[in-house]
Amino acid sequence: MPSEFALIDAIARRAAARADVVLGIGDDAAILAMPEGRQLVVAMDTLNAGVHFPDDTAPADIGWKALAVNLSDLAAMGAQPAWCTLSLSLPDSDAGWVDGFLNGFLALAALHDVALVGGDTTRGPLSVCVTAHGFVAPDGALRRDGARVGDDVWVTGALGDAAAALVQWRRGGDRDPALRARLERPAPRVAAGVALAPLANAAIDVSDGLLADIGHVCAASGVGAQVELDALPTSPALAAAFDHVRRRALQCSGGDDYELCFTAARRHREALLAIVGNGDLEMTRIGRIVPGSGVVAFDGDGNPWQPPQRGFDHFAG
Repeated sequence: MPSEFALIDAIARRAAARADVVLGIGDDAAILAMPEGRQLVVAMDTLNAGVHFPDDTAPADIGWKALAVNLSDLAAMGAQPAWCTLSLSLPDSDAGWVDGFLNGFLALAALHDVALVGGDTTRGPLSVCVTAHGFVAPDGALRRDGARVGDDVWVTGALGDAAAALVQWRRGGDRDPALRARLERPAPRVAAGVALAPLANAAIDVSDGLLADIGHVCAASGVGAQVELDALPTSPALAAAFDHVRRRALQCSGGDDYELCFTAARRHREALLAIVGNGDLEMTRIGRIVPGSGVVAFDGDGNPWQPPQRGFDHFAG
C-alpha cells in the first residue's frame, strides 16, 4: 500500500494551478493572492459514507459531489469560486480509490476553474471534507437575511430528484439513471448565483429540503413565506417515477437538490427571466415573502399543506 506521503504526491501531481496560487500543495500551508477589491467567501462541508452517499457510490461520483456541495454554497452567496482544500479520511491507502475520486473531483474543479491548494489525509472511516474559497465584490454577497415583504420566491432547476433517487436506492432494485445522476453528480449553480447577485435580496442552496431552507431565510430575515405547491418545478424523470402525493413530499422535504432558492423584488422579474434566456437553466417563481414568520405551503385549492417532515437534520431523532 502507498504511504500517506505517496498519496499526497499523487494528488499534487494531478492538481491544476491558477496564477493566484503562490504556493500550493506540498508545504505546511498554501499561499494565495487575493484579487484587489474583492472579499473572500469561505464554505466547508463534510460528506460521510452511509450518511451523504450510499456505500456503493463510485469514487468518482463521491469526488464530484464532495466539491459540488461546497461550490453550491458559494453559488448561494453569489461568489465566484477560486480555490479549495481537501481532507480525506480513508480506511486504507487505496491508490486506485483515490485516483478514481480525483477523476470526479478534478473534473468539476476544471469546469469552474478551481485550484486544489492543500489539505490532509488520515486513516479512519471514509469521510471527505472540503473547504472552498470564492470572491465577491465588497458588500456584494447574497445572504439569508435580506428577504423583504413583497419579494417573489424563486428556485432554479427542478426539485426532488436527488431525494427520489435515495428512495429508490433504499428500496433496492432498479434506479432511474436521470434521478441517480442528480443525487450523485449535482450541478452547482455557480453561474446563476453570480448573475443573481445584483438582483436577488436573499438566497440559499436547497440542501436540507425546500421548506426547511426557505425557513432558514425567513428566520434570518424576520419574515414569512407562502409557497404554491403546484408551481414547484418537476423533472420528467420524477413525474414518471412517483405519484403527485409522493413527489410533493420529496420536493418539499427531500433535500440534496443543490438548486438555488432566492427572493427578489417583483420589479426584477423580467431581468431574471432574461438570465434564463441566456442559458439552459430554468428559474421558477414558486411563492412570495409575507409579513410574519415561518413557511406555509398551499395546494392547488388554496389549502395549507403539511409535509411529513420539514427537512433533513443531522442530529434529529
